[in-house]
Amino acid sequence: MSEPGAPVRDAGTLLGMNTRAAWVIAGFYLCSEAALAITSSGDVDRVWPVLVALALTVLATATLIVARSDPLAPILTLALAISVPVCALLVLCELPVPPTSAAQLWPFGSGTVTATFLCVRGRAAAAWLAMTAMIGVSALWSARTGQGVGHGVEISIINLGPLFMATFFAYTIRPAAHEIFALREESTRRAGREAAAAAALAERRDQTRRVDRLVRPILETIAGPGPLDHEIRTECRLIEAHLRDSLRAPALDVAPVTAKARAARRRGVDVVLVDDHGLDGVTARVRARLVDVVAAELERADAGSVSIRILPPRRSMLATIVVNHPVNGIRRVEVGHDAGLRTTSTGNDEEDRYPGER
Repeated sequence: MSEPGAPVRDAGTLLGMNTRAAWVIAGFYLCSEAALAITSSGDVDRVWPVLVALALTVLATATLIVARSDPLAPILTLALAISVPVCALLVLCELPVPPTSAAQLWPFGSGTVTATFLCVRGRAAAAWLAMTAMIGVSALWSARTGQGVGHGVEISIINLGPLFMATFFAYTIRPAAHEIFALREESTRRAGREAAAAAALAERRDQTRRVDRLVRPILETIAGPGPLDHEIRTECRLIEAHLRDSLRAPALDVAPVTAKARAARRRGVDVVLVDDHGLDGVTARVRARLVDVVAAELERADAGSVSIRILPPRRSMLATIVVNHPVNGIRRVEVGHDAGLRTTSTGNDEEDRYPGER
């Protein structure tokens, strides 16, 4: 039996029994059964047993479509199997002897449909018991009305043909259906793994090209015959800091932040960027607002240090910015999940310092 809430991968799914088309076909089938039951009930003494049998047929058909477990749950299987002989008994007991129309034997057809789809839903044994009980009811009714047991068997046993085919289906197509869905799901998983691997490879190539564009000029300069002056050493430190930021704070590796961080470091500001993935899943507006706030803080920093941390998910704040100025003291900016800001200033605050902050 499938787990609750899990998609059912069985022969019924393969046949489309859980689709809108199945409901349309079931509606036409029930309309035809209702037409047979109503138009052929003119010679019966009591109509209500016929209507009860028709209602049971409607419930059985709806249950076969709605039920998601595979095989069908035992309680549903028992109810559906019992409905087959009960419908036949309700209608046969009200028919004139002999019946005036073949349409009056409609419960045999509806019972055959129920038993057939019991096979499709993995309950072949219950289907055969239900059909045997229906034939027994027909034989008993025929014997009690003086028509002979053979007549009752003769008019009902012809419905075993569809049941034989459904049984063959149950023992051949049902296992194949499970294999088909298993192969399809494996193919989907393989395609997902291949897509993830291709995306990772493409990202690695992009990063390699970006690092190459960033580092190659300075490496060629270092490898050249010229002396390594102060400007080259400064450029090396800036490139190293940028590479460290791209690994430690990928969410902040965007043009406004990287440019402002580079400029701040040139001014002698110690910049530390940390990303603990609090931006994962936030809206584009909040992300853009945070980038603007970070860029603005880096632009105004002229000395000391700036430590920017995107907090882990499910924290009360989205990010914190700690500015440690040698003259103005420490200023802490907290960015909320709605991109709102809260600023506090102290003369000397050593709390909430981040990895790498001096």
